[in-house]
Amino acid sequence: MPKVLLGPSSFAAGDDAPRRRLIEAGFELVENPYGRKLTKDELFDLLPGVTAILAGLEPLDAEVMERSELKVISRCGSGMSNVDLEAAKRLGVEVRNTPDAPVTAVAELTVGCLIAVLRGVGPMDRALHARGWEKRVGRQLKGATVVVVGYGRIGQATAALVRAFGATVIVVDPCRTGSCDGSEVMGLAEALPHADAVVLHCGGEERIIGEAEIASMRRGAVICNAARGGVLDEDAVAAALESGQLGGVWLDVFSTEPYTGPLCDADNALLTPHVGSYTAECRFAMEMEAAENLIAAYAVAERS
Repeated sequence: MPKVLLGPSSFAAGDDAPRRRLIEAGFELVENPYGRKLTKDELFDLLPGVTAILAGLEPLDAEVMERSELKVISRCGSGMSNVDLEAAKRLGVEVRNTPDAPVTAVAELTVGCLIAVLRGVGPMDRALHARGWEKRVGRQLKGATVVVVGYGRIGQATAALVRAFGATVIVVDPCRTGSCDGSEVMGLAEALPHADAVVLHCGGEERIIGEAEIASMRRGAVICNAARGGVLDEDAVAAALESGQLGGVWLDVFSTEPYTGPLCDADNALLTPHVGSYTAECRFAMEMEAAENLIAAYAVAERS
């Protein structure tokens, strides 16, 4: 009976149908006993005898694949920055992901938190919980210029929601030219000075927003990051919040998770613990798709 490691500690927590599907397909399940993202050393401890992993954000690099018997990596999510795809190809490891399932959940949370940041909901909420009655004048999304960096599935869904509120969207994506869905396409450096808000949905971990980029934005602009933590210089963001160059931020992803850095002390930073896809509907869809992908990919791997 082939063994599959369940990387995400919350896998099938809301509905055990994905777990049952794997068992019915003949897999023995190896659980994540730590209740959090697995480290590389923990992977080495758990992977002996395992030939497939239903993966979250574990570091699946060349060393992990070379020191294991993995035939299949099935990501429960869309991003692939934690998987060394070149190594997987070289070693014959089948890799799958779930690019469609998280789209609505991430886009909805992004726009909801964008509005919360524009209106200063976080500071007012904290003040009222402390028995304070603090009113802040915020800004509307209607009429704002929102720069969407990364125009894949989630970027497109976010842009559509933002447009529905009456905002102007500028698209930044090296794979796009001209216009997208009626929105102008610009380079990042060209777009930032126009931004009332910057929303990050780009792939990869390369840093694209740092001190210089923040300085080029309108004073009081806001940033929302639902991409990867590495794309944003968190220390530069904290300094810009303190100086007033940035009016607020929402971050759902961080360079190191769990995050305990200076933004935890910033009043106008809205922070969530990497929960963009955490709706019951989205998690079930992702987990079922990841399970089916694993089963199908394993059949391919066995034939090759």
